Formats: sequence, structure tokens, C-alpha cells
Amino acid sequence: MDHWSESEGKRVHDPIFQPRISHNCRQPVEEFCRERSTDAAVTRSELCTWVPGPIIVGAGPSGLAVAACLKEKGVDSLILERSNCIASLWQLKTYDRLSLHLPRQFCELPLMPFPADYPIYPSKEKFVAYLEKYAARFGICPRYNHAVVRAEYDEKLLLWRVRSQLTGRMEEEVEYLSRWLVVATGENAEVVQPEIDGLKEFKGTVVHTSAYKTGSAFAGKRVLVVGCGNSGMEVCLDLCDHNAQPHIVVRDTVHILPREMLGQSTFGLSMWLLKWFPVHVVDRILLLVARTMLGDTARLGLKRPTVGPLELKSLSGKTPVLDVGTFAKIRSGDIKVLPGIKKISGRQVEFLDTRSEDFDAIVLATGYKSNVPFWLKDRELFSDKDGLPRKAFPNGWKGERGLYSVGLTRRGLMGTSVDARRIAHDIEQQLSAEGKL
Repeated sequence: MDHWSESEGKRVHDPIFQPRISHNCRQPVEEFCRERSTDAAVTRSELCTWVPGPIIVGAGPSGLAVAACLKEKGVDSLILERSNCIASLWQLKTYDRLSLHLPRQFCELPLMPFPADYPIYPSKEKFVAYLEKYAARFGICPRYNHAVVRAEYDEKLLLWRVRSQLTGRMEEEVEYLSRWLVVATGENAEVVQPEIDGLKEFKGTVVHTSAYKTGSAFAGKRVLVVGCGNSGMEVCLDLCDHNAQPHIVVRDTVHILPREMLGQSTFGLSMWLLKWFPVHVVDRILLLVARTMLGDTARLGLKRPTVGPLELKSLSGKTPVLDVGTFAKIRSGDIKVLPGIKKISGRQVEFLDTRSEDFDAIVLATGYKSNVPFWLKDRELFSDKDGLPRKAFPNGWKGERGLYSVGLTRRGLMGTSVDARRIAHDIEQQLSAEGKL
């Protein structure tokens, strides 16, 4: 261990140098550390900084929720965000017509409900406005344009080393040290690009839903939407509204449920039924009501899985489609359902049932994936395969040596709230036990 590491290691465990974790979030962390020498120890380079509170990677809803819960307990934190705004997925990579798929009461973050005048299913603009007010209320000020490229635990210092790269200045890196690391980068950090024979040579327009905004650019065009999740279905509906001719590829089975059943939200009804019945019984009730309302979806090319929607969600994380009007367009023939793609030649797409059709554009509604394995050097809490916690909800929020996960358990914003509260409580307990809170 070199002289600097040894001295810093002593400082970390010396009560004299333990801070009360509180500072003005408008100050850059380097300035804060220089100005309050008893609260922080700046390393041999100004680009390597000791952070007294937890480091949170990601300024989406999950990162904001953890920071707010910590702040309520008197613990400040540092959020590193690779983009230039909070909730960058919502602000920069979603289509215009997007709204919350679940009623607002199931999507609010801890400590602050949605405004009473918000609609049941807030639009993305209203949701982003809510997040901005949330951040302002709790004084949360992320460090923007800081893309974390590596995070690993230093066994000598007993600290997490988090290295970030300044966006636009790839040669400039900053390293942070902290006892705690909270992974809040989300399940949708990177787009999934499918491997389709001939896709790269397609002669028309190819766009992922992360870059799709509105169907106005596709008016009068034949558009093939690849992917039949909630995004793919809503994009098809949007294309219909803008006089395009959408076709949707349904390669696998899919559960389509009305967004509302029996006078209330399908999700709310499910949560209520689960208080009284096991999952498989609730699934049967949901499918019975869905068949009554929608009919047999299989005759339109939308075969259902053999496993019920809630059980499938629990086992694989695959979310059922909550219909907002797309199914009526499929039934009327305005949206055509096609099987999996075999190959693409020019503008012609050949399908697995030997049909071939020409298209002007392809929209890839193929989803996203976690990017945790690319930057986090830890293989105990997170899986190499999908970058999600190895343990199922509600046990995937905590790892070893001060490592935490929030919003990565395929439980949406409700899961985020549960994770955030547990993380804040756990860190508070540690500080209280040490007499530092």
C-alpha cells in the first residue's frame, strides 16, 4: 500500500474525519471537499474525490427515490448521471404519446404523492414535471454528463472506487471514493438491437423506439413494427392515428389485457385479488374477464402463453400488454399481425410463414437491457447474463460491502419505492450504530 492509500485509509476509519453528511447540492463536489477539510479528504489529484455519503449511479426515478429517502434521514448523497437531465430515458428516448401504464397511485415515489389534479394515467410530460418537482423538493442535484465507466471495491481501503468519464471529453476522467455504492441505472439502460438477416441492408428507414417520437413522419407509408410489447402496440396505434399502414411482428406468445376491468384498473384489481387468492387463481380470473371483453385473441395471430400473465411476469419479467386501443385496430384490420421474420432483402421482408411484403420503414420495439455488467466489477449481487440482481424481489436490493441495487427487480416504480426505503434505512442504521448520524 503506498503512502497516500495508507493515509487515506486511516482517515476513512478515523472518527475525527467522519462527516456530518450535509452540503449545498449546488456546489461541485470538488469545491465542497476543498472548502470543508474536516468533512472530506481530497486525494493527491483534484480529479479523485472522497464522497462522505453514498454514490448513486443514475438520476432516473430510482436514483431520485434513494436520494430523497436518504435526505429524509439526514444523509446526503452524490448522483452521477451520464446524460444532461434527470430521467433521461423518459425525456429523451420515449415517444410523444407515452403515458404511465399504471394508475398514478402505483407509480408515485416515496415521500411525495402526485398532485391531486393529475389524471389517472399521467402523460410523460406530467410525469417528468413530477420528477423535477420531486428533485427540487429534496434538494437533489445530480452531477450531469458523468458516465460511470468502472466501479470496483478496493479491498485495501475498504471503499468503492467509481470512475466516471465526462461526456464530450472522453480523455477526462474523475474518480470518487465512498463506503456505499447504489446502482440505479435501471433495466432500460441500453437498447436491444435484434439480429435479423439483412436488417443492416434494408433500403428504407430503420429506427428503434428510443428514437421514435411520432407517426407523423410515416404518414402514408407501410411500416413494420418488430416487437409486440406495450411499446410496440402503442407505436402501432400512433402510426394508425397518423395515417400510416402499420404491421406488427408477433414472433412469440403475448398476453393482452384490457387496461381496465370491472370498472377499475386491471393492475389495481390484480393487487386486490392477490390479497385473497393465489397467483394462479388470479390469473384465471384475469384471463376469463379478458376473453369476455376481447374475445379469442389467438384467431388474430396473438396466441397467449400457457402460463398466466402474473405468473409469467414473476418468472421471466415479461410484462403483459395493457391495451389502450390497439387491439380494436387489429380487429378492424387497420393493424396487421405478422409472424417472425426470416430475412430482409432490400425493402422486401420474408416471414416464417413464407409470405413476403415490401415496407418503407421498420420500427424496432425490441426493448432495452441493463448495462451493469459493463461497468460494475462485482459478480455476487448482479448476474452476468442480464445485469439484474441474482436474487428475486424483494431480496435483490442489497449486496455485500455497501453495494445496493434499486429499480432493477422488474417490479416497476412500486418495486423502486420498496428498494429505496430499505436502502436508506440500512445506511441510516449503519451510521447510527457508529454514532455518526
